[in-house]
Amino acid sequence: MRQTELIQWKRRLKELFRQYKFMLLVLLAGLILLLLPPLGGEAETAEEAEEQPGQAGTELVEPAGLERRLAEALSQIQGAGETEVILTLKSGPQSILAQDSEFSVDERGTESTFSSLVLSRGSGMEEAVIIQQISPQYQGALVICSGGDDPEVRLRLVEAVSALTGLGADKISVCKGK
Repeated sequence: MRQTELIQWKRRLKELFRQYKFMLLVLLAGLILLLLPPLGGEAETAEEAEEQPGQAGTELVEPAGLERRLAEALSQIQGAGETEVILTLKSGPQSILAQDSEFSVDERGTESTFSSLVLSRGSGMEEAVIIQQISPQYQGALVICSGGDDPEVRLRLVEAVSALTGLGADKISVCKGK
């Protein structure tokens, strides 16, 4: 009797396999893909991705880096020639940190204290939780270029610097260089 039960089980399994063979193949392929190591080098964990700056879509550019990039871009404008850019800052880049507040009541009234929230990443590494980054605000710009005496070139340069820094045309000076 045991042998007949075993034969019935085999038949049922064969029939199930025939009915669901494509689904089982897809499931097996998925399991194999999950077990394979990622292609193209080391896998980047979620923590490593969070630690890399500029991954969130907005990247704060230091003023010196922006000056260099602006000079390179402006030198590509027809007639500008070799270009140098100097930016003056009204306020530098700022980070607004998440804060935890604690309220306590004493004889004089309510007293509150604030402390920055800190994210612990293990291994003794801690960092403050940044909720907003504010880009630097510029006070003025000086563009020195060999084509600075041509009014058309000056206009293009002023428009470009204004678009990239947010400065008005009255805060941008374009001069002819040597």
